[in-house]
Amino acid sequence: MSHGILLELTDVCKRYDSPGEAEPLTVLKGVTLQVASGDSVAILGPSGSGKSTLLNIIGSLDHATSGCVSLEGRDLTELDEKQLATIRNREIGFVFQLHHLLPQCTVLENVLVPTLAGSTAIPRDKTEGRARRLLERVGMGHRLMHRPGQLSGGERQRVAVVRALINQPKLLLADEPTGSLDKEASENLAQLLVELKREEGIALIVVTHAQHLARRMDRVFELVDGRLIPLQTEEN
Repeated sequence: MSHGILLELTDVCKRYDSPGEAEPLTVLKGVTLQVASGDSVAILGPSGSGKSTLLNIIGSLDHATSGCVSLEGRDLTELDEKQLATIRNREIGFVFQLHHLLPQCTVLENVLVPTLAGSTAIPRDKTEGRARRLLERVGMGHRLMHRPGQLSGGERQRVAVVRALINQPKLLLADEPTGSLDKEASENLAQLLVELKREEGIALIVVTHAQHLARRMDRVFELVDGRLIPLQTEEN
């Protein structure tokens, strides 16, 4: 794990108005977390505990009711939607339980989709080369022209991971990335995420029910009653 704080959450709260209820529903209660560049964090918790809400706030897909979310010292809560969209595209990669690949596009085309939205850190003439290298790295180099419907669940998730990495993000967020996979594919993807995190030099935050995935992270937390509780502090 390298030094230098990449992401910092300070007293992040999230409340939703509940129709018919006098009090709003409080999902997150003063969540505070620091994540260094190169760090990996797992967040455990039962369904409905707010794990995905927390991840969406970190990735600026949702907004905190109060508190501060900083990425490299920039308070994301003070940025407008256009600025946040640029950060999401250039600096944050997302992997979800469902791959969200475009069915009409090939594997290679799917991976290149994020490079089409505005400027990126990589020159446009080099993005396809990076896509091909990453797909080769995850064992999909022979499937470039296949479409998602021709792939297994594990293969689709590997493509989704490469798509999340194509713009060289500083932070990778994964929401139940192995949740729809069988045991073997799940364990293979977990190992791949850890290896790619190290090779790309990025931070990784994973929301998961899978203990085998959580154990591979540097730190493990559980979201209990809206608060992050550390379960493991030593590095693996």
